[in-house]
Amino acid sequence: MSKVPKDLLLRSCADIIDYSNKVKKRKFTETVELQIALKNYDVQKDKRFTGTVRLKHIPRPRMSVCVLGDEQ
Repeated sequence: MSKVPKDLLLRSCADIIDYSNKVKKRKFTETVELQIALKNYDVQKDKRFTGTVRLKHIPRPRMSVCVLGDEQ
């Protein structure tokens, strides 16, 4: 796997949502799912990314959620 530039990722997600809203209208809410694998990172050993986030709606019991952010 290789690194994906931030602008390419944002543009791709915007294109998917734009296509969904204009070309392929559906009668339900669509979501975009993004899967990220952190190479050479042990979540049990390195706790610098540990935190708590309260979700508005619980998707499933015992589901893990990853929140990524930047300076924006």
